[in-house]
Amino acid sequence: MSVRATARLRAEPDGRGGTALPVLESDGPLALRRTRSPLPGYARVTVVGAMSAPLNGDRLALEAEVADGGRLTVGAAAATVALPGARADGEPSTYAVRLRVGEGAALRWLPEQLVSAHGSDLHQTTRVELAPTARLLLREEQILGRHGEPTGALTTRLTVHRGGRPLLDQQLAYGPGAPGGWDGPAVLGGHRAVGQLLLADPSFGDTPLPARLLGPTAALTPLAGPAVLVTAVAADARLLRAVLDDALHELLDGLKADHCQGVR
Repeated sequence: MSVRATARLRAEPDGRGGTALPVLESDGPLALRRTRSPLPGYARVTVVGAMSAPLNGDRLALEAEVADGGRLTVGAAAATVALPGARADGEPSTYAVRLRVGEGAALRWLPEQLVSAHGSDLHQTTRVELAPTARLLLREEQILGRHGEPTGALTTRLTVHRGGRPLLDQQLAYGPGAPGGWDGPAVLGGHRAVGQLLLADPSFGDTPLPARLLGPTAALTPLAGPAVLVTAVAADARLLRAVLDDALHELLDGLKADHCQGVR
């Protein structure tokens, strides 16, 4: 039997220099817990898996809103593992993430890796709506197969709008049923970990960064808006995280202190 669940959270200024969480609703396998934040002014929420999911056929959704002036970090207690399972309707599992960030607000969206286990079939979508002065740090990591096994079928789409205008629309597909060549030398080249790091900050409108390589398996691309996208591949999850962490530190160190306040 498939699971249908939607978890919701909302962050807003508490009037005392911090951020409150008036909405924190867990559902099904998505358990939301407020945890201590090391960043002044930020609320922090950790997603805890309450059961094995997503299994084939599950319909999961997570909605987060940061009101004007709020600051929020969202992480996870462990990796999400897409698992095989019986599908009554023959459809894949879906995991929909919907994020809204208001004027002068900041969101750090830093989940753990998504692991595509052999035999699984998952479609994940992430849609982000940013106000013109919002700041966003978003990380996505996909691990194709558990240790020693081939990947499942995985399709991901990341769509970001800023001020109602498109900033990024990217779709990736791996494994059985994906377009031919997804694992070829021009795409993954045999690597089994792939990730994206998106940093949106109004200051990039004044000081855009040039496109460049970040080592042999990562590249930085400026977007047509105040944002940059880092894309990386690696042999495994540990190496991928190290590449993305190095890229993030370089980006933040390259910004002026007043430009970094929204994402530090």
